[in-house]
Amino acid sequence: MEIILLEDVHNLGYKDDIIKVKDGYGLNYLIPQKKAIVATPSAKKVLAENLKQRAHKLAKIKAEAEAQAAKINGVKVSVAVKTSENGKIFGSVTTAQIAEQLEKQGISIDRKIISLNSAIKELGSYKATVRLHKEVAAEIDVDVVAEA
Repeated sequence: MEIILLEDVHNLGYKDDIIKVKDGYGLNYLIPQKKAIVATPSAKKVLAENLKQRAHKLAKIKAEAEAQAAKINGVKVSVAVKTSENGKIFGSVTTAQIAEQLEKQGISIDRKIISLNSAIKELGSYKATVRLHKEVAAEIDVDVVAEA
């Protein structure tokens, strides 16, 4: 029996895959659990149209992310923090502080998509990664300086 998966099924396939399974598995488990539908010719046409439209939409989203990554790549951000006499900072620099500094430069980025390789607990230069899309990332330079 041929079915179209409606969601990812472990050890079977991914969403929108057309696969062959035994009749009992399809009729007694996958279809009643709404994990799959029967792959009729009309269902295959609908799936093909949906995939075509989704691919166009995803390509547009990826292109926008790549354009934003080109704008962000290599941007330098300076974060001023309170420090002790020996250069240790109180607390650590967070992604929210980095996002705030980017906002001051006219770049609006959600703090949740910024990631740091390690916790920033000392003065110096660091790299932060901005994940704009699952396939697109940009790097920004973060300078941590002492408050005047």
